[in-house]
Amino acid sequence: MIRIEARETLSIYWKLGLPVMSALLALLLASLPLNLAGAPILESYKQMVIGVLGSKFAISEMLTRATPLIFTGLAATLAFRAKLWNIGAEGQLYLGAMAAVSVGTGVFDISGLILVPLIIFCGCAIGAAGMVLPATLKIRYGADEVVTTLLLNFIIIIFLQYMLEGPLKDPMGLGWPQSSPILDQGMLPPLMDRMRIHFGFIIAIFCAAVAHFMLIRSIWGLKLKAVGENMSAAKHAGIPVNQSLITVAAISGALAGLAGVSEVAGLKGYLTADLSPGFGYTGIVVAMLAGLSPLGVVISALFIASVFVGADSMSRAMGVSSYLADLVVATALLCVLIGGFVSRYKIVRIAKNGGKN
Repeated sequence: MIRIEARETLSIYWKLGLPVMSALLALLLASLPLNLAGAPILESYKQMVIGVLGSKFAISEMLTRATPLIFTGLAATLAFRAKLWNIGAEGQLYLGAMAAVSVGTGVFDISGLILVPLIIFCGCAIGAAGMVLPATLKIRYGADEVVTTLLLNFIIIIFLQYMLEGPLKDPMGLGWPQSSPILDQGMLPPLMDRMRIHFGFIIAIFCAAVAHFMLIRSIWGLKLKAVGENMSAAKHAGIPVNQSLITVAAISGALAGLAGVSEVAGLKGYLTADLSPGFGYTGIVVAMLAGLSPLGVVISALFIASVFVGADSMSRAMGVSSYLADLVVATALLCVLIGGFVSRYKIVRIAKNGGKN
């Protein structure tokens, strides 16, 4: 007879090595469909590396792709640490983007020194509201936040389509469902000439550093850890659990909304229904691959962005489908989940006399 038991201690090598092993194993497993497609494996991976690190343009594209993933990864990380399962970062991203174009397309024709912070604030505020609502429903009525955040994603996207065909529609867009462009002074400044990388990347790195400091060094971070470890014990210890959940929900939603702001005000300049290719959902993979570490989120986001950008380059060079990137990301998440289970639990064989073998 066997039984699954929790391990008493978790080695630091497991904590640090699990994400690395998961990423390497995902790349190794991805070689199987490459081989089936008839592409030389080593040459394919070489083209992937060249597509990410082969030029200044390639590096800037990778950093540009990583920027919204850092924001959504941080959004998932903070919420998940409190056992608040925010699956709605995709919808919150679009809420932030809608707020950005609502404010930045000419409602306030003011200096960029005022307009850019105003756009960021509005995007964060509306994104925060998109997560505070499910958190409030969870606290007051016991509603499952996984269900409510997931449903809100669909509701928000449908609402977005209505807005792009109505109040936000660009009258000069030749009938195309897109918003009016954000004013030039409302755009985030670029970091490199003739490159798409913008100041949103610096904001993302700053947010990750602040999140790491708050979780490790602040009383708020300790309270959040206590709530996530054992909500009942935290309540008996006098920690305001409900207040902590609302606070982390607001911060999580604000970070997801900031991802939408960075894509609209930093990259495209206007809003369309296909702004995000799933950044909100990929942010969950980023958070899990990072082990819910804010600094790890940056590394994880860079890895996943490299996979996507490199896969596009490999697809053009080798004639292989770029959907291989989705396979690598999904496999990495699966490896993280399996590795996390193995690291936290052990299988114990129980003898007939009741002793352990």
